[in-house]
Amino acid sequence: MNRRQFLVASSATAGALAITGCASYQPRRDPLVGSRAAVGESIYEMRIYTIAPGKAESLHNRFRNHTLRLFAKHGIESVGYWMPVETADLRLFFLLRYPSREARETRWNAFVEDPDWKAAYKASEANGPLVSKAENPFLIRTDYSPAHSKGNISKGGVFELRTYTTPAGRLPNLDARFRDHTLKLFAKHGMTNWLYFHKMADQSESDVTLMYFLTHASQAAAKASFSAFGADPAWKTAREASEKNASGSLTAPGGVKSLFLAATDYSPTR
Repeated sequence: MNRRQFLVASSATAGALAITGCASYQPRRDPLVGSRAAVGESIYEMRIYTIAPGKAESLHNRFRNHTLRLFAKHGIESVGYWMPVETADLRLFFLLRYPSREARETRWNAFVEDPDWKAAYKASEANGPLVSKAENPFLIRTDYSPAHSKGNISKGGVFELRTYTTPAGRLPNLDARFRDHTLKLFAKHGMTNWLYFHKMADQSESDVTLMYFLTHASQAAAKASFSAFGADPAWKTAREASEKNASGSLTAPGGVKSLFLAATDYSPTR
């Protein structure tokens, strides 16, 4: 398989997309990234693979036996790998980290061109593709996100990926509420704040999207924690004040999505 065959069209970026979801990148001035890169901020790539019917174990085996090792060889840090707790949802979510967007392109291209990867890819897809759809938004931590290091990876329990969409112009208001109130109240009610992200400025809906991870002992624990959080007078006061300041809700209709995830057996977060 040559590199051209490995790339397919992506409507999200109107550029090339690797068959496993790799968006092409044209260097540009990115004020958000520039302001964080000055202090050595890493960038993240959330890759979401919709698994072809009957191919889940083959895909997991490719990651277990080849992909993670080759990522490490080429300086691509594996942060975590997860499957939805709802087993009917056949998507693999994984988070990668790089020193910069430019480093991402260099390292990813080296991975794609590695003969070991090409051989593993070809062998694994002898009976058909393992992935039917791929997405790969690029992310950067918010200024209020907990720090990320190899020593603070949350392990055990369940992860919850929450995605908020705001009305136009209200993402800064939502950030302020999280920064000043929400993270502290989550922790008060037994939830672990893990990583909080904005999409990089060249990504779709970057100006209205907040993505973050919480960890819980279990789904039942998450339900109890959110129930207590929602009833907390401090939360009610913070929410009312923030919405008054913004002249309306900080989330769009239907703009709060939650997905419970379980770490795969090969995930660093297991």
